[in-house]
Amino acid sequence: MASKRALEGRLAVVAGFEDPRASLEQYPTPPDVAAHLVHLADLHGDVDGRTVVDLGAGTGMLALGAALRGPARVVGVELDRAALETARENERRVGSMTPVHWVQADATRPPLAIDEPTTVLMNPPFGAQDGARGADRAFLLAAADLAAVSYSVHNAGSREFVEALVADEGGEVTHAFAVDFAVDHQFDFHESERRELETEVYRIEWG
Repeated sequence: MASKRALEGRLAVVAGFEDPRASLEQYPTPPDVAAHLVHLADLHGDVDGRTVVDLGAGTGMLALGAALRGPARVVGVELDRAALETARENERRVGSMTPVHWVQADATRPPLAIDEPTTVLMNPPFGAQDGARGADRAFLLAAADLAAVSYSVHNAGSREFVEALVADEGGEVTHAFAVDFAVDHQFDFHESERRELETEVYRIEWG
């Protein structure tokens, strides 16, 4: 298994959003966060030989990270056509041996029917925009329907909400840890060139 640092280096070439949309909270997952999440999933046996689905794939960071760790197949589900075009270009840059199937669709209602054990990796919207509070709920529910296990990034302070939702769906949060998430200046309302968001990653086993 390649090291987490090596994985981060491979993912450093992944391009972000060319014209990001604030309404979709299109913030690219940093390579270090993606490498950490994928490496953890691989250590738990949740990637190698399995189907991995990236819900809200954006430009492909998590899907491509998983593709570098020997899954049976990878599916990236993303609503934004332009982001998917960039994701396909990123797939060529990264040069994974495992191809990624890119699907343009609403990630909260993925048009997928997968019989084998599936792992979901995702960085859902945090619900930071007006009227979008709880936007990550729909992504978690989609993961509950689709996956045996999921890994997801959420805003700091989400543990009570995540654990309650997961319990209602018959699942269990097995791991939770804090991660600094770097966001570069993308939108007019950003006041600094770069800021570190406090986020949390959850590993969930669904019932």
